[in-house]
Amino acid sequence: MFHFFSTPEFWVAVSFFGFLALLVYFKAPGLIASALDKRADGIRVELEEAQKLREEAQAMLADYQRKQRDAEQEADAIISQAKDEAERLAVETREKLAESIERRTKIAEDKIAQAEAQALKDVRAAATDLAVSAAENLIVSELKKADASKLIDTNIKELKKRLN
Repeated sequence: MFHFFSTPEFWVAVSFFGFLALLVYFKAPGLIASALDKRADGIRVELEEAQKLREEAQAMLADYQRKQRDAEQEADAIISQAKDEAERLAVETREKLAESIERRTKIAEDKIAQAEAQALKDVRAAATDLAVSAAENLIVSELKKADASKLIDTNIKELKKRLN
C-alpha cells in the first residue's frame, strides 16, 4: 500500500516541495525578486550612464570634427593668402628689376655718351695741337720776318673785329 514511499520520484517530489516551503518561509522569492530588481536597476543605471557617455562622446566627436574643419579652412586661407602674397612679391620684384635694369642701362648709355664726347674733345684737342704744331713748323721754316710781321698784324685786326 505505501509502496510509493519507497520510490525515488516520491522523495524527489517531497524534497522539491520542502525546498519550496523553506524558500517561502524565509521569504526567498522576495529576496530573489529584490536582488533581481537591484540588478535590473544597476543595469538600467549603467545603461543610462553608457548612453550619457555615448552622447558626450558624440558631442566631443562633432566638436573635434568642427574644429578640424575650421582648422582646415584656416590652413586653406593661410595658404591662399601666402600664394597671393608670393605672386604680389614676384610681380613687385619683376617691376623693380625692370626699373633697375632700365636705370642702369640709362646710366651706362650716359657714361658711353660722355666717354664719346670726351674722346671727341680729346681727338679735336690732339688734332688742334697737331695742326698748330704743324703750322708753327711750317711758318717757322717758310715764313720770312717781314711776312711774319704782316701776318701777325692781319690776325690782330681780325681778332679785334671778332671780339667787337
